[in-house]
Amino acid sequence: MRSWDIFCTVVDNYGDIGVCWRLARQLALDRSRRVRLWIDDLASFRRICPDIACGVDAQTSRGVEIRWWREPFPAAEPADVVIEAFACDPPASYVAAMARRQSKPVWINLEFLSAENWVLGCHGLPSPHPSLPLVKYFFFPGFDEATGGLLAEPGLLEARGRFQNAAVEQARFWEDLGLPAPRAGETQVSMFCYPDGGVGGLLRAWAAGGAPLRCLVPEGIASAALSAFFDTDALAPGTVLRKAGLEVRIFPFLDQDRYDRLLWACDLNLVRGEDSFVRGQWAARPMLWQIYPQAEGVHLPKLQAFLDLYCAGLPPETAAALTRFWQAWNRGDAAGVESVWPEFWRHRPVLDAHARRWSEKLAAGGNLANNLAQFCENLLK
Repeated sequence: MRSWDIFCTVVDNYGDIGVCWRLARQLALDRSRRVRLWIDDLASFRRICPDIACGVDAQTSRGVEIRWWREPFPAAEPADVVIEAFACDPPASYVAAMARRQSKPVWINLEFLSAENWVLGCHGLPSPHPSLPLVKYFFFPGFDEATGGLLAEPGLLEARGRFQNAAVEQARFWEDLGLPAPRAGETQVSMFCYPDGGVGGLLRAWAAGGAPLRCLVPEGIASAALSAFFDTDALAPGTVLRKAGLEVRIFPFLDQDRYDRLLWACDLNLVRGEDSFVRGQWAARPMLWQIYPQAEGVHLPKLQAFLDLYCAGLPPETAAALTRFWQAWNRGDAAGVESVWPEFWRHRPVLDAHARRWSEKLAAGGNLANNLAQFCENLLK
């Protein structure tokens, strides 16, 4: 049995652990693997996996051993495969133990997702350690077959298709969330974003749009903008806020499986970071991505690289509207977001069809977990 260790430090609250938890779960589906996930923030983890207990050094969930990564780091036998997620350095004592192993572990730096062209030339490259007999390999998720692909559990697209075509299952989902079923003609939007966005502009556009729109927001997300727009600090789960045709409902954080269904059930998904960004693409619905913001606009070329890829094949007017909307959102330009929204949503039928084709194209590129497992097995031979 192969052993795998995945190390994760939480920086983006839910994106880092979201990716690592999906990866660990998918790897553990193969009973020939023993998967151990080291995580430094169990409280954030618990919000997307409610059966996690905080303050516990070792526990098991979904076939994965969960270990609390804290100091002093315990003596631990290094695994056959060691994954450091997003360049989080494993503890020095653990790396030293890796070097002492007679058969050296395969050491992987699971990198951030990017559509930039340079990724294609860097995927899979080795990097020898400067002082220890170890080699680290760079493994890049991506949208091209020359990369590692995207995380997608077996049967994901089939499960999505069944859900989106089953009114009874959708009604059961809304009931499980404690929400009424959508009204006839009402647009459903899920919102998951960073604080520094153009949320106020969207709220104004939606309230003034005439058509009914329901926005579903996890607790703690966009709180300042919601408080300002609705002139209230009452944003606990269960809160319902209304202005003109806009209704906002606050709900608790969902586990990953229910969050996927929320994305499948909505007409438009506002996603952020990496994990929800990927799941938004698998949902085959129009989306608005807020990339992780970086100083001096370093993130904006990364955004444009994805837009260039995603918009290929769209009619020029649709591509232009989508690009303007996404760029305004990621600049935090509330006025720009407000003005561009009607034009963007006018293209909804084209965006719907494109989102479905896009998810099918991504599925043809293979599953990141499977690609990673095969890459590591080839190195272990």
